[in-house]
Amino acid sequence: MNYWLMKSEPITYGIDHLEKDGETLWDGVRNYQARNFLRAMRRDDLAFFYHSNCQPPAIVGLMKVIEENVVDPTQFEPASDYFDPKASPDSPRWQTVRVVFVEKFSRPISLTELKRQFSPEELGVVKKGNRLSVLPVAAETAQRILRLVTN
Repeated sequence: MNYWLMKSEPITYGIDHLEKDGETLWDGVRNYQARNFLRAMRRDDLAFFYHSNCQPPAIVGLMKVIEENVVDPTQFEPASDYFDPKASPDSPRWQTVRVVFVEKFSRPISLTELKRQFSPEELGVVKKGNRLSVLPVAAETAQRILRLVTN
């Protein structure tokens, strides 16, 4: 199993939305490196749900990949903010995953706390200027994050 961190603005789609929906397609990612991380995800991988562009930004919960290498349908929808005119059903450019809600943490782990606990080499989200919406998380780092919410 691999671990990931996936960002979303809570006003757009937050942990409460995922808890209510149960599962969702993680669509709309339009960065090639983040897309490549989505392509690397496998069924049963776990992902930390990170609320971005809010106060405070924080890891707020956990989700699990239940379907991998899904073609992102928004790339074909002209009315979508995520439409890609260079994509076609025969040659899609954007893949994603379907995730299921696992848990909402009893307390958020703020970016400030993450910066105190982890170096940029250990956890990419604390690296200054990092704007990727999908990041890998090493297993040891993931276990340390999980211990923060159980203590």
